[in-house]
Amino acid sequence: MIKRIRTKFLVMLLIGSSVCLEAQKVGTSSLQFLKVMPTARATAMGDAYSALAQGSDAVFWNPAGVTSTEFVDLSSTFTLWLFDTYQSSLAVALPLKGIGTLGAQLQYVDYGNIPYTTVDQLQFVGTGTDVHFNPGLTGRTFSPSTYLVGLTYANSFTDRFSAGISVKYVHESLWDDVQVTIINDAGVPEKVNTFASLFLFDFGMQYNTGFRSIKIGVSVQNFGQQARFARDAFPAPLAFRIGAAANLIGQDAVFATDQSNRLTLAYDLFQPNDYTQQMHLGVEYSLSEVVALRAGYKFYYDNESATFGAGVHADVGGLPLTFDYSYGTMGTYLPA
Repeated sequence: MIKRIRTKFLVMLLIGSSVCLEAQKVGTSSLQFLKVMPTARATAMGDAYSALAQGSDAVFWNPAGVTSTEFVDLSSTFTLWLFDTYQSSLAVALPLKGIGTLGAQLQYVDYGNIPYTTVDQLQFVGTGTDVHFNPGLTGRTFSPSTYLVGLTYANSFTDRFSAGISVKYVHESLWDDVQVTIINDAGVPEKVNTFASLFLFDFGMQYNTGFRSIKIGVSVQNFGQQARFARDAFPAPLAFRIGAAANLIGQDAVFATDQSNRLTLAYDLFQPNDYTQQMHLGVEYSLSEVVALRAGYKFYYDNESATFGAGVHADVGGLPLTFDYSYGTMGTYLPA
């Protein structure tokens, strides 16, 4: 009876959180780095990963998936993003016998050095044939930064159903100094913060239907406080994912049983709070669980669409190691 009550409570919590998404306006969320998801396997499959998320990588997608961890699991991702931006992430999952599974994550975004411009420098400079326009450059630069630290707890309530929760501390700085002085509407100097710090939560569930290899996953991400910069506050990119995955070929496959070849299909319905409803579709082919080829497609995006990737798994001295790579297109004007 207790397990049933817990399950019903989690379902109500996830549904209630997802309803909040419809109340937000398009293009109004902050902390956009939270949309750049780690894990090369997942991104190669078009982000269709809520039902497949497992091990330490699950802390980024669906915290319920960390319950699949049998031993200490560690993963790291390095992302080359737009305009020379780099995002690094680290995750670990630790099973606690009879208690559940703990997970932890760390994310850091390096925006590089950005030229500092001011309107009083908008002018033509130089003499003679060397006259050129200065678009406000001052010769100085500033370096925004962002980091996230999170903890996850998940447990398997039955042999088919698991649920988890993550708490994340997010800090984003827009300027080198923690405060700047502005002139407010009353014409009075006022000091304001150039950073935002807040706590966010993720909730997730995974369910093995017991029919063939069909699995279902649900997660709510970035639920919590608004990010306040200076005097204005903006919501975090709250997102709701629900998806399913199954082996078309392989063990417990829907169509054909094969011990060496596996073909997995995954689908996610994705609802962010700052855009219309979107869909993710991914496929993975694995040969003897050693070499994997992946592809995916993102529907109803302005720029993102097709994704591709591959992975290699090997045991080195009894230690299982996996290397994955993914590539995503960003349209005509923002090539990958």
